[in-house]
Amino acid sequence: MEFLLEIMTEELPSAHVRSALAQLEAKFRYELQNHQIGFRGLRLFGSCRRLAVTGDFDEGQPAVQEIVTGPPKAAGIAGDGSYSQAAKGFARSRGVSVESLEVIQTARGEYLGFRRMKTGRSTAEILQASIPQIIASLSFPKMMRWGERSFRFSRPIRALMCIFGEKALPFSLDGLDSSDSTIGHTIHSPVRLRVKSFAEYRDILAAHHVVIDPDERRRRILTQVGEKLAPLKAKLLPDEELLERLIYNVESPLVFMGSFPEKYLSLPIEVLSTAMREGQRLFAVVKDKKQTPKFIGVADCPDDARSLIVKGNERVLLARLEDAKFFWEQDMKVPLAERTAGLKNVVFQEKLGSYEDKVQRLKKEAVYLCDRADAKKVRNDLIEAAGLCKADLLTDMVKEFPALQGKMGGLYAKEAKRPPAVWQAIYEHYQPLSLDDDIPPSLTGALLSLVDKLDTVVGAIGIGIPASGSSDPFGLRRAAHGVAKIIIERRFSFSFQLLLDKTIAVLGDKLDRGRAETKSCCLDFFQGRLRFIYEKQGFRYDLINAALAPGIDNIYHSFLRVKALDALKSSPQFEPFILMCKRVNNILRGLPSFKVNPDLLSEKEERDLYSSFSIVRENILPMLGRGDFAKAQTIIFKLQPCLNAFFDKVLVMAEDKKIRQNRLGLLGAVQKLLMQSADYSQIVVEGETAVPRKG
Repeated sequence: MEFLLEIMTEELPSAHVRSALAQLEAKFRYELQNHQIGFRGLRLFGSCRRLAVTGDFDEGQPAVQEIVTGPPKAAGIAGDGSYSQAAKGFARSRGVSVESLEVIQTARGEYLGFRRMKTGRSTAEILQASIPQIIASLSFPKMMRWGERSFRFSRPIRALMCIFGEKALPFSLDGLDSSDSTIGHTIHSPVRLRVKSFAEYRDILAAHHVVIDPDERRRRILTQVGEKLAPLKAKLLPDEELLERLIYNVESPLVFMGSFPEKYLSLPIEVLSTAMREGQRLFAVVKDKKQTPKFIGVADCPDDARSLIVKGNERVLLARLEDAKFFWEQDMKVPLAERTAGLKNVVFQEKLGSYEDKVQRLKKEAVYLCDRADAKKVRNDLIEAAGLCKADLLTDMVKEFPALQGKMGGLYAKEAKRPPAVWQAIYEHYQPLSLDDDIPPSLTGALLSLVDKLDTVVGAIGIGIPASGSSDPFGLRRAAHGVAKIIIERRFSFSFQLLLDKTIAVLGDKLDRGRAETKSCCLDFFQGRLRFIYEKQGFRYDLINAALAPGIDNIYHSFLRVKALDALKSSPQFEPFILMCKRVNNILRGLPSFKVNPDLLSEKEERDLYSSFSIVRENILPMLGRGDFAKAQTIIFKLQPCLNAFFDKVLVMAEDKKIRQNRLGLLGAVQKLLMQSADYSQIVVEGETAVPRKG
């Protein structure tokens, strides 16, 4: 039977719509599965004013067999095999014939009883109880109450519609009753509309200026954009985040195009596009990668016959561009180097000091990283960029448009004829802003971004405010992701632990925690972030655990490890080798380590194993050092036959103590070598079960 739920609200932020739809899908799936109700085609739709859930649900829970027991067999059946009065009384009280009774084995012994099919609860009954709880459980970053109600939601809920099997499914939520009707576009067609099915709901809303499907709204926006820009042979400046916001901010998308005076084209495209985006959610229009005096917007209305929307946006944008032009000209009068003195008055974090303190730390950390990342040729440029990278925080442009921090510093440095490596590093050093964002394209930008983010993470953790749960006021997860992404994509191969040591030393007495504790917490934090990154990239959790087990002193190598394991997992040698490694680990678990003495190896199989181990070790250590884990692992597989023969022919736990310890030492040496590649014992093979680790 078809189910349809609509929650009508006042205008929701686009991020809240997306979050609510994801939560609704997860919660409905859980409730339906928990109550054993079959369902198909569960789909979610939404806009700024409504959240909708639809799907095909079974009418009710499946019938289940129920066993009803009565008296014990000894009391229910007489010696001659006939039923006793106790059995007859039990059958009569339950409305069944005594002949239908059977002997049923239970944990307490044999009892008389019978089997019957128990009808499950109806889906309608379950939904009536579950839906209010589901809606009430939705959470948002900011929630509100309205009127005299204690109920909290992102925005006030104005109406509820619920239909099951073409009939209204009544339920109440904090005094608000559901119905079988919805409302068209609240501004352009605010009429009440009764519906019986999702198809009717979708079509009747479309006729009243509401496109319920976000994918359809996206298609309509992009189609209209293409029609507007085709005559100009131009295109939108890419801004997927803005497009996503607009898709959920409108119900009846109307694309419009406006213009502004060409004199403002003297401003950098970053300034023009940000002024359009931040104030009015407008797209910049570019041709041959250059800004044109045009913009594109998306309104929530059927049409703009009198061009009032276009004219209104042009008027507002003109004022914003005039402000931006003024800020640009005024900011250019004061060089960045002169502004740096004012950074001492700008607090970075109360305990970690001012931005001037941070800049001085970045210079020292940058010099250290240059030496470790084989980047000495850019050292001077990097130091200069580190000294200037926060100066644009004091500019009028960044005060007006905070999203331009870093970029404006780079642009002002470029106008001041600073070396390209310097202004590019300043421009790029906030990148990447997310895992989906690109890393800085220049070497100096990548290095400056890395030390800037690491200084923030280490400083925050060192004063006791790491990210926890949903609270991450310093953006530590995002910063750690940026550090890892830069290292991996730039293929930086250096000791991360030593870089942590240097950063901790530079922060010095500003940290509340001791150096050892701070370092340990940072390593745990970064390992958790790496696990998250690799899981998002699609690697299996057990392969990730195996790759991270040797540690993250070299972050790039941890990526190469998991990549190599993923490439080899389908090899016919892989699972037998993993099982062999697990056997080695099981034998050594809980035992002290011993050294192997080759002179005490008496059996042919243990001598062969030691010989193969020595050859493999000599060959793979250089490979492991340069991160060629895929090739190293194929060579490691060659230990398999010798290990098989060793376990088949050699008694590891020999009675002679010296022989026993020597054989354990041989296995320990093999285990230690394997651990430099990965902890193979963490890998789950067919037939095993394991619980994924959380980071």
